[in-house]
Amino acid sequence: MALRRKLIVVSNRGPTAFGRDENGARTARRGGGGLATALRGLVSHHDVTWIASTISDEDRAVAEEAGDEAFDETGRDGSPYRLRLVPHDPQAYDWHYNVVSNPTLWFLQHYLWALAQAPNVNKGLHHAWDEGYVAVNRGFAEAVLGELDREPEAAVFFHDYHLYLAPRMVRDERPDATLVHFMHVPWAQPDYWHLLPESMRRAIHDGVLANDVVGFHTRRWRRNFLRSSYEVVGALFDDSFEWADYRDRRILLTAHPISVEPDEFEELATSPAVLAAEEEILARRPEFLVLRVDRTDPSKNVVRGFRAFELFLDEHPEMHERVTMLALLDPSRQDIPEYAEYLGAVQRTARVVNDRFQRDGWTPIDLQIGDNFPQAVAAYKQFDALLVNAIFDGLNLVAKEAPLVNERDGVLILSENAGAHEELGEWALSVNPFDIAGQAEAIHAALELPASERRARIEAIRAHVREHDLGAWISAQLADLDRGAALLQR
Repeated sequence: MALRRKLIVVSNRGPTAFGRDENGARTARRGGGGLATALRGLVSHHDVTWIASTISDEDRAVAEEAGDEAFDETGRDGSPYRLRLVPHDPQAYDWHYNVVSNPTLWFLQHYLWALAQAPNVNKGLHHAWDEGYVAVNRGFAEAVLGELDREPEAAVFFHDYHLYLAPRMVRDERPDATLVHFMHVPWAQPDYWHLLPESMRRAIHDGVLANDVVGFHTRRWRRNFLRSSYEVVGALFDDSFEWADYRDRRILLTAHPISVEPDEFEELATSPAVLAAEEEILARRPEFLVLRVDRTDPSKNVVRGFRAFELFLDEHPEMHERVTMLALLDPSRQDIPEYAEYLGAVQRTARVVNDRFQRDGWTPIDLQIGDNFPQAVAAYKQFDALLVNAIFDGLNLVAKEAPLVNERDGVLILSENAGAHEELGEWALSVNPFDIAGQAEAIHAALELPASERRARIEAIRAHVREHDLGAWISAQLADLDRGAALLQR
């Protein structure tokens, strides 16, 4: 029996979202994807207090009723845990999320800026940093300190780019606290961090280095972090890239890619909702189906993917009316102008391709915008080629999810800049995300691969994902916690 631990999980979004139904009754919707799903195993096997932002008005009402303290909740499997919702000033949270975290840090860490035009670091960004990002991180740190007063021995697990400053705030008050931070996004190379003012980039690196353990999906992102930490704040590291020395402390740096739960996906693939969606796909699919499943985030590179499909059709007229690209896109962060503009570009590009090639009821790009997970899983089962051509991606779980349930020995086309490429690249067709011609060639190659090679590739991916599943990732995080503690005791 594994040791039962006291853990404080800290993330921007929590595992439960509160709202009201049509009758005015309170609802508690369990998080079904992303971080909440990934950390479900912690809730099942350990004593967890989860700290997250209040997002909705009902979240704020729940927090107020609890006196801004933690309250008892249950996970999807009935496991008990404590939830503490941090109430932020709405304007401060808007600056934190919609000015600093996403249009700034997300764009920086995914290399999304055209540097001749952006970023423009004006007084507005400085104000959003001071009054939004710093303020929200301070609110999280105060909540963590409150929980550490209750459970001084608990380990604190911070997650992602919304919370870069909170670890230093906690460390300054609790020098002996055990702090871990996992990064779900890429870490940019040192020069890119110099797009931020010195005070901001130093605060970010200083904050992250206040942890005992910092985890990444890939060795590539870990190397980038160590190199930028040296350049920005003078942290030292060794040739193994496994630890850093900074402010008289040694920090363990690890690389463990997050994963999925294979059994759950295989069960989901035969659920009534997925089977119904699959019937609709089968009713209209042509001979070949090229699939992409993404959020409408600029980092996902949808527009170049459509242009690559257009070039493929241009060069292979024999494939007309025999192939369709099904693009299932979940609209993302539409309150942020850059995201709304990118969704418009996606729609315009699909229209251009379809206006050029469609005929006799054949639509080359079947673009569907909405949040429909059963439909995505149904499409996973039916693809012949899966295009994952992200500009940069911390990992990309679609590359792991889809092969698990695919029934056509589909081929994965994978960007070399997706974190999943470090794991799956040898069994995928690798593409440069900026090379439209190369992606067009990869689409053709995927549809022409011999059946035996297609089967060998996808079976290798399945075997890898089953071996390195979500449970293995959680076990690795807890083992890192012990390694970090041992490192400090040397």
